[in-house]
Amino acid sequence: MKNFCIFADAINYIEGNLCSPIVQEDIAAACYCSLSALQKVWRYCSHTSLKEYISKRRLTRSAEDIVRTDMTLTDIAMKYQYNSPEVFLRAFFRFWGVTPSKFKEHWRSTGLFPRIIPDEQMLEGGVYMGRKVDISELYDELKAMGGDTFVLCFDIVKFDGVNKSYGRTAGDSVIREAFHRVDAAADKTMTAFRIGGDEFALITGLSDKEKVEETAQRVISLNGQSVEFEGQMIPLSLRVGAIPLSISRNVRYSELFDRMQHAINETRDVGKVIYFLND
Repeated sequence: MKNFCIFADAINYIEGNLCSPIVQEDIAAACYCSLSALQKVWRYCSHTSLKEYISKRRLTRSAEDIVRTDMTLTDIAMKYQYNSPEVFLRAFFRFWGVTPSKFKEHWRSTGLFPRIIPDEQMLEGGVYMGRKVDISELYDELKAMGGDTFVLCFDIVKFDGVNKSYGRTAGDSVIREAFHRVDAAADKTMTAFRIGGDEFALITGLSDKEKVEETAQRVISLNGQSVEFEGQMIPLSLRVGAIPLSISRNVRYSELFDRMQHAINETRDVGKVIYFLND
């Protein structure tokens, strides 16, 4: 339980200071623990470093500003604590694979690295065994729709093998490409979200199964096409489940993640859409 509290407090501190200077010793002080204890707990819980988490969250948030505001590149760089626009450009390109101008032209969805949500149910023997992410924006969008809509739930086929065979940096590139495929398949009324390590959701705004199929097919028709990473070609395929949701009628926030996760877990076939109409 102590490990969980340290992890939760660290996340809250980081998220509240993404636009301010962050010193790891200050995070530890806010969590009432030593820096070494903080770093050990953080690695257990997130499988990444504090520095990497902070960077990815800032670059995710900066993408929102690029798409949704008219802020200059310099203003965005300064907002997220980069020393210069040039330093920010290099970091942005490493994370997103494109320049900010290309991003604004070709991307709509920005949640590539959402906030981690601590969950006590994932504690096992004092060790944090997994993670959930913040899906409040997804929930709010569903709530704003009011009516029924299909949500397409995607995950990457055999993603564990990518990390084991090519490394986590290559895995990040594959995740980015998967997210881009989902985002590119969406029309202007749809939004894609990352809802887990290699899992994504697309709110279609559609109740017509034929049109839902067409949207899903735009993604899975690319199955087998490879992602290039440092001269290596890594095959990428996604599988998909579809669930009808209506926030106004039958889904609470506390249930939403589990509903989508169930659809993903039960989807085994590649190349077609699996429906969970009575989920």
